[in-house]
Amino acid sequence: MYQINKISNNITKLKQCLFSELGFRERENLQEWIAKNPEVLGEELLIIQKEFDGFNDTNERLDLLALDKEGSLVIIENKLDDTGRDVVWQALKYTSYCSTLSTSQIIKIYQDFLNKTSVNENAKDLLIEFLDLENEEDLILNKNDQRIIFVANNYRKEVTSTVLWLINHDIKIKCFKATPYSLDEQMFLQIDQIIPVPETAEFMINMQEKEKEEVKLKGKIA
Repeated sequence: MYQINKISNNITKLKQCLFSELGFRERENLQEWIAKNPEVLGEELLIIQKEFDGFNDTNERLDLLALDKEGSLVIIENKLDDTGRDVVWQALKYTSYCSTLSTSQIIKIYQDFLNKTSVNENAKDLLIEFLDLENEEDLILNKNDQRIIFVANNYRKEVTSTVLWLINHDIKIKCFKATPYSLDEQMFLQIDQIIPVPETAEFMINMQEKEKEEVKLKGKIA
């Protein structure tokens, strides 16, 4: 990445860094940046909880819990300079836990979040507005499959290969690469979707649908 200088009509290369080199932390920094600016993940998302730990019989916490414009839950897991080996398994566990959440439970989760972060905001009203609904009766959440989003600077091969396998089996997952840069005292952040590559995502979906149809046809013939 380069910085453009219009006055000198030149460019200056930015230094690609690790988050650890710049003193940034996962929870205090990267997680907060995404919570405050969820649009960096390429779509309109509503963050409804941070460090969510409302699971029965476990003390585990997922980083960020969000809703998309379809009312589906989105589990967002952030790692800094290394995903580690177990991030996919970790996210799948959280997703399974969240799959049972009802509309009323999600509203309460979001209201608890609002009570900590804002003043006199009503969760139900904000959800109706976010989802562009006409009335309260249309507010039905978590009716579709849940989704997973990973954000990290570096992905291990065992993570990317597992993610690609899951996508091929209709699990909705996206991976974003978060890269920090520096130039003198200035710092920059670039976030790019790397799996599936945006330009090929629609093609992959179409191919999966085609394969499903072929399997159904073969079953009928047999």
